[in-house]
Amino acid sequence: MDEYQQTIRALSDRIVQAQTPIRVLDAVKWDDSIRQGFLKAKGKEPPAVSREYYQNRPLSFDSGALKLEFQNIERDITRQLGQFNPVGQIMRRMCKEYRMVVRMLEARGTDDFGLISQELYGAASDAFHAGDPTLADLGLMLSDYLNNIDGRGDLKDEPKNLTAKEAVEILQRRLNKVFGEAEETIRVFESDGIVADAAAGADYIKIRADAMFNSRDVRALEVHEGLVHVGTTLNGLNQPICTFLAKGPPSSTVTQEGLAILMEVIAFASYPSRLRKLTNRTRAIHMVEEGADFLQIYEFFRAQGFEMAESYGNASRVFRGSVPNGLPFTKDLSYLKGFIMVYNYIQLAVRKGKLEQIPLLFCGKTTLEDMRTLRQLVDEGLVEPPKYLPEQFRDLNALSAWMCFSNFLNHLSLDRIEADYSNIL
Repeated sequence: MDEYQQTIRALSDRIVQAQTPIRVLDAVKWDDSIRQGFLKAKGKEPPAVSREYYQNRPLSFDSGALKLEFQNIERDITRQLGQFNPVGQIMRRMCKEYRMVVRMLEARGTDDFGLISQELYGAASDAFHAGDPTLADLGLMLSDYLNNIDGRGDLKDEPKNLTAKEAVEILQRRLNKVFGEAEETIRVFESDGIVADAAAGADYIKIRADAMFNSRDVRALEVHEGLVHVGTTLNGLNQPICTFLAKGPPSSTVTQEGLAILMEVIAFASYPSRLRKLTNRTRAIHMVEEGADFLQIYEFFRAQGFEMAESYGNASRVFRGSVPNGLPFTKDLSYLKGFIMVYNYIQLAVRKGKLEQIPLLFCGKTTLEDMRTLRQLVDEGLVEPPKYLPEQFRDLNALSAWMCFSNFLNHLSLDRIEADYSNIL
């Protein structure tokens, strides 16, 4: 490396090191005693979570010292790279975001937690573009579509007859084909310590030991957690200079989750009940933004047909870090919001003939606003193109053909089509 590259690498490494103790989901989660108390009361009393609950569970780091560290890194970036250096601008924004994340975690149990969450992840009432529908509108629209097909017996989910052990074996075998069996690049294993059915790390996927799966679930995990989340992390770890691409602040969460949902769709790995889960989360967040409390969200999920325990789990996702009558934690908006944003980006890249920028979504924990800069950094040799790419993005022929048609179809009026087709459908 030359001196300029070494400077970028040193500053990048400082960001990676500084963010290490930040574990957002660990800091905001409710322990099992809260769930047990809620279920014991038969869902008639709100969970016993207050500001004091979080104060009795202190953060695993000195928040004041960490904010100061990010401030110092940001100042050194400007001193050493200048105000307008492209890499410096990305790294400075990351420092600002991480400081905001620390402020959000300091504010657990207060309204400030929810307000900062909206700054980082967005709100359900946000529009995509001027005059466009909001995320809340999208959630309701998708729910209507799903209701129309819900009664069909042939679209019911298959029985969950695969154990965690069987799911691990299938996933490991499939991902070895993508990431290389000899290198043991990715590990899949069972775990007792997670709330979700599965969770991805830097080079592994954990499967909850007592969870059951069907073949569609496993395919979705392969695409979502494996090809996208682990793949982008490994590509970020493969960066010799811009090491910050291995770690993702909240702005990259929206892009990453959107990319993962898009991959599910174009790999034909998604299905109606999975989409229902995403729309329900968006609708629940919007309801809380409009004033609903925990018990109302719990009843919303009960009305969707979920059992008590699952309804509690779904509702607690919306309120983790907050209190039962507080503002929502809006991270779960990332899925649908990110999907729309990434889809639009790829569609526009095809329209403008900039296909070479599409695979760069996978070169690490990227954000859409940095894509033009990343193209420049690849040309300068500061960023490595992604080593691991799903086949749908390795050969862009099919994807670009689909997007060409999609660009045209966007100009057609679905209401007019519905009226014209009414006598043949």
